[in-house]
Amino acid sequence: MVQLEHLTAPVDAVVARMRALDTALPARDGVAVFNRVYLAVTEEIDRRLDTGEFPDPRAAAALDVRFAERYLAAVDAAAADRRPPACWRPLFQLRRHPGVRPLQFALAGVNAHIGHDLALAVVDACRTLGCEPADLEDEFDRVGDLLVSLEERIREDLMPGPDLLQIADPLTHLLGSWSLERARDATWAAARALWALRHCGDVAEEFTERLDAAVGFAGRMLLTPLPD
Repeated sequence: MVQLEHLTAPVDAVVARMRALDTALPARDGVAVFNRVYLAVTEEIDRRLDTGEFPDPRAAAALDVRFAERYLAAVDAAAADRRPPACWRPLFQLRRHPGVRPLQFALAGVNAHIGHDLALAVVDACRTLGCEPADLEDEFDRVGDLLVSLEERIREDLMPGPDLLQIADPLTHLLGSWSLERARDATWAAARALWALRHCGDVAEEFTERLDAAVGFAGRMLLTPLPD
């Protein structure tokens, strides 16, 4: 039991940070919309760690914490008037735009966090644990499955009603242009590439920068302001 508490303590800490953000931010703020989504995922991971549902709880906790720390570092950078990674900039720049719908904020945050942060978190966790990405594939898949189920809930909770979401609605086209399943597959490939390039200096840095920029571009498209 002591060992389990030792593993879950860092996860509890990031959950506490997200709960504090949820309390502090206005409900309509775009970052707050994503934070509520991500908080639900992290609480579920914490619950599953507590009940022993991960085959390798140490690996799962390490991946979850490294993953969350990337998002929280972006929040801290924006709060201190520093530039967050390119993948997060659209969300922080447009977080109060009245023409962006809550569903767009949620998916743009998921895009940044999955498309960029998760790949780097896999590498971070491998360094922490002294393992290879292949050793984390089960934990990666389990976290990914949670996120996919959450995406379905996001769409159900935040999707406009049928009378507002007609086939010609621009939001329909935006939603059809992005898939968490495809993003997760691309992230696993990116994580493996980053690990293979970890001793390649400038090449690894350039790969990371290009990944960051590409994910940021997709996020900016997801946050296209739409008419009422």
